[in-house]
Amino acid sequence: MPILKRLEDYLKKNNAKYKEVVHPEAYTAQEVAAAMHVHGKDLAKPVMIKADGSFVMAVVPASRKVDFEKLKDILMKKEVRLATEDEFKSLFPDCEPGAEPPFGNLYALDTLVDKKLTNEGHIFFNAGTHYEAVEMDYKDYARLVKPRVEDFAAH
Repeated sequence: MPILKRLEDYLKKNNAKYKEVVHPEAYTAQEVAAAMHVHGKDLAKPVMIKADGSFVMAVVPASRKVDFEKLKDILMKKEVRLATEDEFKSLFPDCEPGAEPPFGNLYALDTLVDKKLTNEGHIFFNAGTHYEAVEMDYKDYARLVKPRVEDFAAH
């Protein structure tokens, strides 16, 4: 089965160089990294945030977590919290829950990327399922998503 059609079409349309990776089924970001034999710092993990009632996609290395206090200051919002899967799954109708790619722009979502990911030459990320991923240059990812880069990840 090919990667998520919406993602594949976007990558091809924009002449992005990428590699599809099939891996054993995995559900957490750390499990995906282990299944793919890559370091957690190289796997881009999208985290869905609810900020004053609106959804935001925050992308961090799989080996890190979101510092909600920092993100609250960055977003200049009163309430910033982790969105529940039930709250956001309808935003990604073509993805398996929890396997969303870090392309908020494909779903009309603001996307923030932690600056630690910008140091990586290549990044890996889920491609809409729990057994397919994509590897690509971070520079291509940044060119396509145009994320806001901030410092909001913690150990």
